[in-house]
Amino acid sequence: MFAGRVLGALVVTATLAAAPTARSQDKSPVVPTVLQGIPKDQAETVVTGDKILAAASSGSMTAIWETLEFGEKVECLNCIPAVEPLLYDSNPRTREIAAWWLRRRLLGVFGPGQAYERTATALKSDASPAKRARAADALGEFLSAAGVPLVADALTTDADAGVRASAAKALGRLNSDGGGALGKALADKDPTVKVAVLGAASRINAFADVAQVATLLSDSAANVRRRAVELLGSMRAKDTVAGVMNIARNDPDEGVRLSACHALGLFGDASAKSTLSAIADSDTSGLVRDQAKIALRRL
Repeated sequence: MFAGRVLGALVVTATLAAAPTARSQDKSPVVPTVLQGIPKDQAETVVTGDKILAAASSGSMTAIWETLEFGEKVECLNCIPAVEPLLYDSNPRTREIAAWWLRRRLLGVFGPGQAYERTATALKSDASPAKRARAADALGEFLSAAGVPLVADALTTDADAGVRASAAKALGRLNSDGGGALGKALADKDPTVKVAVLGAASRINAFADVAQVATLLSDSAANVRRRAVELLGSMRAKDTVAGVMNIARNDPDEGVRLSACHALGLFGDASAKSTLSAIADSDTSGLVRDQAKIALRRL
């Protein structure tokens, strides 16, 4: 349920506000605006279609989040055209909850010519790169397997790096490598895309393209090298131990060396002992030296 991710903090706030503090003894609970004056046992039924329409057009992030959250079960066909534009809102959380609400509709979203198909069309052909990127985000949040080939194609063919990065993230959300599209995209020329691909690959159960990830250990961008070595560590890719030892010793970036030492510990390969011992004694960074010592204890 989306409440645990976006609006769960409202419940915590209400609970804390009810407790006595040094500043105030007011025990009145803090409740979302949309629920003010509503009995607790009616909280899940208070939202109506009219309230969803009003919130969607209000421009208020809080009103949108609260109303869609508590309107999870409201079937309102007229609300769909009002909520659908929120998929392209500037606020990522508003986009996320809009997709969350839409994907729960029994009618009006996934049929021919409806919201899902319009989102797919926007990804394929809209002139605005920003809108295509947000359409890719939305397809990921819809959690429909039908979106996999759509975002995989965008990842490998769209001319805009932002769209390709969003498509990679969507594949991660969909728990799919896009039929090999993620592995191919590791050769993308844009570092932001490669970072997005590595992040997505780390979320996918079946991703296993160790060889392609290992090629990024020599990438010119430090954040790409760091994310690559982190992924290799999480994959327990022992075949890459030599390359990881090399960057643990020689990479100019402290964060990359730190992650490389951590990965060597995860590999559990005794051949890394001498390298880690040397790093623990002589690296210029105390953090890296400490990480090397921790890794040694795992071998």
